[in-house]
Amino acid sequence: MTAGMRRHWFPKAYADLVAKLRVPAGFLMVAAFAAFSYPTGASMALGIPVSLGGLALRAWAAGHLAKDQRLAVSGPYAFTRNPLYLGTLITALGLAIAGHSVGLAFLFLVLFGVVYLPAIELEEQHLNEILPGYAEFAARVPLLLPKWTSDLGADSFSSVLYRKNREYQAFMGWLVGVVWLIVKCLWRYDT
Repeated sequence: MTAGMRRHWFPKAYADLVAKLRVPAGFLMVAAFAAFSYPTGASMALGIPVSLGGLALRAWAAGHLAKDQRLAVSGPYAFTRNPLYLGTLITALGLAIAGHSVGLAFLFLVLFGVVYLPAIELEEQHLNEILPGYAEFAARVPLLLPKWTSDLGADSFSSVLYRKNREYQAFMGWLVGVVWLIVKCLWRYDT
């Protein structure tokens, strides 16, 4: 492994276990979001654009990602090796802001640290094994927090990849969350 890829942040058995918990953890977050969001007009005005920015990052990344076929180095992958995860983090934090809940933001950050970071580590190991040049890419591009570069790579966004990666599902989930916040905000002020 190169300097860009660290080994063993988490014990492999733990990382394997929590990788299987990503979907149930997502359902936990949805339930917590539904129960513990207390949106206001101001919180939604601030949080919805933040969450939309995270969703846009995810969409941009999905349009550059040919999973397990070729190394994605263009678009947002020029800035960070994990733009989908970063987009998820930004989207969730934006929805927590929109939901006017520090507790939700804290819960998601904890969940991200104990579930998603180990999953990222497993994916890194997998990609290093199957994609030539991944170790060099990892040495050059940061794991999560972006580093600015003017070179976005030669590949352009592909709507075919966007659809193949089913990123529209993230948009639909986001839309349901925003509608829930609007309904909850209106209901809160009606009672």
